[in-house]
Amino acid sequence: MAEGRNEPGIRTRALLLVSLVLIVAGTTASSLLIVRSRLRQQVQNTLNADLLHSVETFQDLAALRFSALERESNLLASLPRLKALMPTDDATIADDGVEFWKTSGNDLFGLTDATGRIVTADAPGAQNTDRLKQDVQSAIADPAGHYLLSNGSLYEYAMRPIYFGSASSGTLLGYVISGYVVDHRFLLEVGRGAGAQAAFLSGGNIIVSTLPDDKQEGLQKEIGTLSKIKGGSGGRIVTVGSERFLGVSKDLDGSPALLQLVVLKSFDEADRAEREINRLLLLASILAMAAGSLLMILLARMVTRPLELLAAGVRAFGEGDPKYSLPAGGTLEVRYLSQVFARMRDEIQRTNHALLEAERLATIGRMASSVSHDLRHYLAAVYANAEFLASAALPSDDRQELFEEIRLAVNGTTDMLDSLLIFGRTGSALQRVPALMTSVVERAVTLVRTHPDAEQVTIRVEESKVDLVAPLDTKQIERAVYNLLLNACQSAKERADRREVVVSVEGNETTVGVTIKDSGAGVAEGIRESLFDPFVSQGKQKGTGLGLTLAWCVAREHGGIVELVSSRPGETVFRLTVSRTMPGTPAHGADKDRITSQA
Repeated sequence: MAEGRNEPGIRTRALLLVSLVLIVAGTTASSLLIVRSRLRQQVQNTLNADLLHSVETFQDLAALRFSALERESNLLASLPRLKALMPTDDATIADDGVEFWKTSGNDLFGLTDATGRIVTADAPGAQNTDRLKQDVQSAIADPAGHYLLSNGSLYEYAMRPIYFGSASSGTLLGYVISGYVVDHRFLLEVGRGAGAQAAFLSGGNIIVSTLPDDKQEGLQKEIGTLSKIKGGSGGRIVTVGSERFLGVSKDLDGSPALLQLVVLKSFDEADRAEREINRLLLLASILAMAAGSLLMILLARMVTRPLELLAAGVRAFGEGDPKYSLPAGGTLEVRYLSQVFARMRDEIQRTNHALLEAERLATIGRMASSVSHDLRHYLAAVYANAEFLASAALPSDDRQELFEEIRLAVNGTTDMLDSLLIFGRTGSALQRVPALMTSVVERAVTLVRTHPDAEQVTIRVEESKVDLVAPLDTKQIERAVYNLLLNACQSAKERADRREVVVSVEGNETTVGVTIKDSGAGVAEGIRESLFDPFVSQGKQKGTGLGLTLAWCVAREHGGIVELVSSRPGETVFRLTVSRTMPGTPAHGADKDRITSQA
């Protein structure tokens, strides 16, 4: 049981709590990932819809402006004064054309002759009118175009013919060109509805943009990416400066090559919303984890506390405490287990009591069987010899011999009764005092030598180089050594040649051992497992079979053991070992000095 308590493991309460924390953490992490993915997808879809709406807004505004330009150009082309001006020379047209420009209020104004040659062109802030004329001349070369890029400014224009007379039968005098500048204000109108940024690009360069100057450089680096995006398709995420945008681009119909409108929508607001949602989810998960942990602790205490008490009751019963109280509360399953274990514990106690009683009766039976035979043998010898002693005609020598046989029978009976008494007292308190093991062994050898079974057997005691002191009940240890020696002499006596028993004492810091080696035939293989059981006499004609049992019990009470070291024909070795430590108090060298001085 002690070893089981040291095994690593985890308590049920901790397992439940850790499981809850892991479940909440895993659920929170999964929720965050799912919400983040869905939110980003939704935001991107919303932003993409806003950007496409901005492109459609631009297209609608551009169409309205172009329609207004066409109407204004038609009105200008129908003015009699303008028709009268067209046949004059170029200088006159250029000078008087300024008045018509101002009258129209347009950002771009131009006139051509009947061949389409630009005669005059004017625009606000145009420093180089010749360059403007060249750009206008290039632009009107494409009849489908209505965008003009000149001097860093982008214009949307319309061109209408001027006829002297009707358009069907009159004479073509030239063309009038009018247009609006596409500037920052116009781009603000494009992105205002969706809160977007807009820019016009031509040839990979930014013409006009609503972005701040520090971010226009970042947009310039992403132009290659944006140029691959077409209006109507999904937007693409780009990073401009340190800010993320979703961008779409639209090739302008009827425009110079590579003229594009780019509309950008920032992710900043969506990122802020995402971070706020993440914080709320994290806070909610922490609160849920705290509340769940508190609830789980309460539930675990309700569930696991009775289990712990039940486990403690099982452990106490295993350690020999059958009265440990078992839990009466808890869940239905725990109460059921507690009741079942209580019944099992009672049943085990009853069974153990019955087994002990049966074992006690069996032991008494074996003891009675063994003792009765030997007692009858001894008593018969005493009775028969006593009858012979009563004869007056018996010589003195015969009387002495009969008296000796009676004495041996009485001594045998006494030895047998002593063995039974010691066997019955085994487990009682010992009278342990520091004593020299060599002295105890010498007294046991002296007693054995007087026994008839030791006749014709040489008992040799090997001298010990040191005097080994141990806390001993000297009478019991002497009896244990005596039994081992007597068994050895009985075994050696069966040999016809060498009959020898060798006794030696050795020890170390913690134990003292007595080794007894005899030259007998050895221990029979069939009884080696039960050699130290009571009343096992190995087929001897006399003896109770308690000698080895008593030696084993005495050794165990002294913190040691008796063991059969080896056994073969001609050599059998038994060893008795006892502890040199007094229970609760280690043996000291001073004890040895005191015993030696007493000896």
